[in-house]
Amino acid sequence: MMSLHSNIFYKRLTRLMIGMAASSVLFLTACNDTNSSKIDAGAVEPVVDLSVFEGCYTVSHDEPAQIKVSQQGGSWVMQMKEPASAKRVWDDAEPLEVIENSDIPTFFSIDPDNVDAVIGRPDRVLVLAHVKPVYANIDPLLDSEYLSYIYRGANTIYRVECDDVNTDILANPHANIVIDNVNDSI
Repeated sequence: MMSLHSNIFYKRLTRLMIGMAASSVLFLTACNDTNSSKIDAGAVEPVVDLSVFEGCYTVSHDEPAQIKVSQQGGSWVMQMKEPASAKRVWDDAEPLEVIENSDIPTFFSIDPDNVDAVIGRPDRVLVLAHVKPVYANIDPLLDSEYLSYIYRGANTIYRVECDDVNTDILANPHANIVIDNVNDSI
């Protein structure tokens, strides 16, 4: 005849075994539940490294910086150079936001697969793209890894050292030249 202590021991052991079996079944069921935990790999966007934009830019190698991109208060912003009469070098910071690769053809005639980051103002007056270095090295039309879209035109721009030299765009004799969009003149 079983003692009272051994009876309690076997009951506890039985409960423990049933609990472990139930836990194992739940665990295995959760691991094999393909319907409720299916992940569409195409829907997951890779994290974009916007630090490639931090710095200053100009339209020509021999000119001082005209645009400055930086991170302020956890957000990306851009600033433009001010003329000397403004009594400051950079204007007020304007917010920038990430632009989806699917929107690249709106601004640039480059395959989105060759671009690793795009950032722009919310009004899209200025959009910057960073071309993958490998592609920039093999495309003869690119002499920089950076593309800019300003208002209605796109071109390469150059990353240069930031400086504290004012730039007076109005003093440039070429500043009043208007270049029509090629698509508008057809």
